[in-house]
Amino acid sequence: MSTYLPVHPTTSLTKRPLTDIFDTYVTASIPGAEAVHRHGVERVVIVSALGRGSGVYAGHVSASLAMEDLFRSTGVHVRALANPSFMDNVLRQLPSLRAGVLTGTHPTDLALPAVATRDIAEVADRLLRDRGWVGQDTVDLLGAADISLAEMATTLSEVLGTPIRYERGSREETKNTLIGYGFSDAVAQAMIDLDAAKENGLDLVVPRTPENTTPTTFRQFAEEVIAPAFAG
Repeated sequence: MSTYLPVHPTTSLTKRPLTDIFDTYVTASIPGAEAVHRHGVERVVIVSALGRGSGVYAGHVSASLAMEDLFRSTGVHVRALANPSFMDNVLRQLPSLRAGVLTGTHPTDLALPAVATRDIAEVADRLLRDRGWVGQDTVDLLGAADISLAEMATTLSEVLGTPIRYERGSREETKNTLIGYGFSDAVAQAMIDLDAAKENGLDLVVPRTPENTTPTTFRQFAEEVIAPAFAG
């Protein structure tokens, strides 16, 4: 039986600013969960994050898990795709890469999983086409291998044919930069909390197995996605 608490009809989702990270994820997801319940949707595939059960507050990750729980509460069959950081995020740094720098705040030698979003999409597509699975479960997707930002810089140097170095910055500077881009203080701080949690092992809680290892390596992603964008 599906159990769901509907939104009060007088609740306005548009008249107040979403200043809390849980507001940003959960409140914005209420119409989707409500539609799942109202229309009798049988299966939902959610793009989520690693970290469930860690007991660690991790900003955007914690909020995404709360969003996931909202959909689970409808009683629908769920597969939550639990992901680490996306390789695709490196594309945001194209201007910096053209100046020879890959930036971040993690220690130089900290190797963490990273996944290509196209691998996530492939798993989501397979699950959405399969009408046989039932229940609620998590599908961990850890990328092809753990990799440090320094190793990413080395790979990018080789693939792009130009020297790229990893330059570690501070989280305080990163937060100020995000706020300068228009992020609210709460959402920018949630990015910092996420980053710190990953440095402290959030994405390493799940052991790597053949089943949760996805095919695209960072080198392959750099050759097929980053290099053409860099050249353009």
